[in-house]
Amino acid sequence: MFGVSRSGRAPDGVTGLQADVTDLPSLEAAAAAVGAPVDLCVVASGVLHDGFQPERSWRALDADHLRRDFAVNAMGPALAARAFLPLAPRERRAVFAALSARVGSIGDNRLGGWHSYRASKAALNMILKTLAVELARTHPGLICVGLHPGTVDTALSEPFQKGVTPDKLFTPDHSATCVLGVVDGLKQEDSGFVFDWKGERIAE
Repeated sequence: MFGVSRSGRAPDGVTGLQADVTDLPSLEAAAAAVGAPVDLCVVASGVLHDGFQPERSWRALDADHLRRDFAVNAMGPALAARAFLPLAPRERRAVFAALSARVGSIGDNRLGGWHSYRASKAALNMILKTLAVELARTHPGLICVGLHPGTVDTALSEPFQKGVTPDKLFTPDHSATCVLGVVDGLKQEDSGFVFDWKGERIAE
């Protein structure tokens, strides 16, 4: 098992590799270090604030904010796919997944706001759909999906937890367990879609 991150650190029992999702050469170097066929690849990168606050209005739209969110949330998983999909087996079942978000759903957007984050996650969902269409021809056993992990008690969600009820605020361990359970139950016809932590498909 391998864990790829900017720091290169990983838990006990996991081989840590260093890479940045916005830097293709570092991702390709990490993939080369893995080498062996990969049956499960989960891209768990993402950014929401960290220097920028989610927009409450179109009046707050900012080019640097948009570029940053798209670079990490959409381009990052796309580059990870380019680096790691060559390691995916062609015939047997395998899964390539990236953490998405319910707010990236165009059909489910009833509140507005958060323009950069929403749009970057919607772009990610389209990238995953497009990958799924192509991979169905070249890797018939490969499932490509987005996963919404719920609201997880991390630094990413911390400024926005005020209205979240305790039963909907998940620990990282609980969220990971739920998401991996969803992955275990995925079928070929699920490729190209986004699923929440309960295994329910999110509107496109």
